[in-house]
Amino acid sequence: MIQQAGRAVQVMKSRKYAKLDFVQSASGLVLALFMWAHMLLVSSILLGKEAMFYVTKFLEGKFFFGESYPILVSMAGIGIFFIFIVHAAIAARKFPNNWEQFKEYRAHMKMMKHSDTSLWFWQIFTGFAMFFLGSIHLYVIITHPAEIGPYASSDRVWSEYMWPLYILLLLAVEFHGSIGLYRLAIKWGWFDGKNPRASRKKLKKAKWIVTIVFLTLGLLSLSAYIKIGIAHEDKVGERYEISSLLETTRDNT
Repeated sequence: MIQQAGRAVQVMKSRKYAKLDFVQSASGLVLALFMWAHMLLVSSILLGKEAMFYVTKFLEGKFFFGESYPILVSMAGIGIFFIFIVHAAIAARKFPNNWEQFKEYRAHMKMMKHSDTSLWFWQIFTGFAMFFLGSIHLYVIITHPAEIGPYASSDRVWSEYMWPLYILLLLAVEFHGSIGLYRLAIKWGWFDGKNPRASRKKLKKAKWIVTIVFLTLGLLSLSAYIKIGIAHEDKVGERYEISSLLETTRDNT
């Protein structure tokens, strides 16, 4: 009970915001882990076109069902897109609601000169960028699941002029993801140990290492797709195939 204007007012405790915080953290963790897995799968192109082709067929279920089902890729994309929207919608409630609030936050950030406060600003900025860039990418994957492979993906990157979007998306995803994981670890005290201050310094160093590693991996992978796309420019639409895999398919039918 609290006193307000001379009368007692009963205050009801609500766990709604705590639950929203948990859902935001859980969905962010899932998306960050998916981002890492996705980057490792995409970077299979660095091992050669054949390696990337086998990864594609694995995701389409060929080695489990004997046939490729690109719809599996669409279903996975829809699931990730749902988590993505839920995470963005909950996180947006913490963003500055208007220009005045944004100016106040910027003034506070400059006054504090605290690195974690600055990281939160960049998390907002990259999250806002991801909402648009990531939605485009997911839409393409969901609606064209069969157009993934060494040639198909390279054609999309180069001949369909998607490389500028992928560069921006790579930067947004890697910075947002690594900052988000760092903030999650700090928020929930996963690695506090006996000396939280020392642990925070180690986590911040690890965050930058992760960012650099995955940015490098992403840029190298994108460069490989661009190189293949340039070489394949006069044969856009042709799909990469492996004869032995085709023979296996014929035998199964």
